[in-house]
Amino acid sequence: MWLSLLAVALGGVLGTGARWGVDALLPTASPGTLSVSTIVVNVVGSFVLGLLVATLWWRPGVPLWLKAGVGTGLLGSFTTFSAITVNAIAGALEANLPAVVGSVLLSTVLGLLAAWGGLSLGTKLLGRGETQPPRIPDGGADL
Repeated sequence: MWLSLLAVALGGVLGTGARWGVDALLPTASPGTLSVSTIVVNVVGSFVLGLLVATLWWRPGVPLWLKAGVGTGLLGSFTTFSAITVNAIAGALEANLPAVVGSVLLSTVLGLLAAWGGLSLGTKLLGRGETQPPRIPDGGADL
């Protein structure tokens, strides 16, 4: 338990730092508009998590603290759902509904495609075949 907490905290520091770096390099948006940096971190994070689920998470020897540190800590603090929702609410309040719907749909679709891409690549890397998706024994509780 304590090791998992420490791993999540350390992963959170690293993920937050990486997120800050992406925000410093890429354009961020004003409230209610599409943010390139938000989409990039969510797509990259979704891909990496999909890849990790396909290659490492299903293995019984991978310790819970590592899964928690990388999944919840690092990738959880790197990606952001709250930025998408806050921008959507701000855009809705400004009556910018087409931009809001487009932004939410784009973020969601790209994130799903990235996660699928990571899962597919990880499955191919392990030679398990495309027709057998990775099994997540705990239902993803420690992602």
